[in-house]
Amino acid sequence: MSRQIRRTIAILIFSEFLICLGMSLIFPVMPFIKNSLHLSATDMGVMSSLYALTQFVASPIIGRLSDRIGRKPILVGGLVLFAISEVLFALTNHLYMFDISRIIGGLSAGMFVPTAQALAADVTDHKQRAKVIGWLSASLSGGLILGPGLGGILAGYGYKVPFWVAAAFGVLSMLATIFLLPNDRKLGLHKEVANTQTAATDWRSVLGGPMLMLFVMILVSSFGLQGFESIYSIFVNEVFKFSLADIALVLTLNGVISLIIQVLFFDRLITWLSELRLTRICFAGSALAVAWILVAHTKWEVMVATLIAFTAFDLLRPAITTLLTKQSHDNQGIINGLNLSLTSIGNICGPLISGALLDYNYHVPYALVVGFLAASFALSYTIHLHHKIA
Repeated sequence: MSRQIRRTIAILIFSEFLICLGMSLIFPVMPFIKNSLHLSATDMGVMSSLYALTQFVASPIIGRLSDRIGRKPILVGGLVLFAISEVLFALTNHLYMFDISRIIGGLSAGMFVPTAQALAADVTDHKQRAKVIGWLSASLSGGLILGPGLGGILAGYGYKVPFWVAAAFGVLSMLATIFLLPNDRKLGLHKEVANTQTAATDWRSVLGGPMLMLFVMILVSSFGLQGFESIYSIFVNEVFKFSLADIALVLTLNGVISLIIQVLFFDRLITWLSELRLTRICFAGSALAVAWILVAHTKWEVMVATLIAFTAFDLLRPAITTLLTKQSHDNQGIINGLNLSLTSIGNICGPLISGALLDYNYHVPYALVVGFLAASFALSYTIHLHHKIA
């Protein structure tokens, strides 16, 4: 791996960590904003949905665009929009401006995350890719894990402070990307698409063969994770009487375990098992863990099962992403754009469906999640890959 490629990967990891840290800084102050501005739960739900919906619409389009004009302009544009969205959120006290800010934020995530993954796939070979994708996943997880704690500390100086700090992180990431990230055209990685017929062919190749089923796996895993995670605190509090301290302990342990596995062991697991076998194990493990929670009787059982389920989910996405990137030498922008877009669908539908079912019965949402994960495990055996790795 050349010095230029190592620098490219380092900047991508650094920028993704900062942008995810900036995203999660705001989580602790959202309830305060809701109460102080007398917003309803529906208002807050619409804000979250606008972010995911914009991400869903933008990701495949931006992915295709990055294949045409190069990765660096899209990355810089995404970071600029991220900073703008945080500044808007910090400046306003009006609901419509909050919504506009979230739309811009969703567009920024739709530009940055899949493009960063596409560039990482561009500059690595098959042997290096699992390690790099694992590092990117770890930087994403690290930002999301550290952000709420830092946001809570900063909110002590004013509930708008975390948004200003997030904007500063966005500007810092943008400057690092502009001045330190090599131009992918100069790296000789970019192939310009000649005409719309070629573009249509690219879409057909991406959505054909085993890749279609892999995209289905992405959708199911994101639905399962959000369907599980979005109601987890309510479920364990009501059914198993978990305190806030219990919930915080589980989530913190999960964050630490996730970082360790993704940084130190993900590449080794891929080498040992292959992406497809690891995906199957994670689907089976997460289904069994969620089922264990449904029949558990003690807190320690629930905690152990929760850690297994979250760890499996944390390995699923990078495993499938790595597998997707190996199925095509070109079109990495389209592939990673569709990846994030389908993830957004799961992020929208998972909480809505689980929340509605939770009102009906506490155990039904997780029973549905188990069914989806078990079906995905079975469907994984229908995949026939272009590259024989399983």
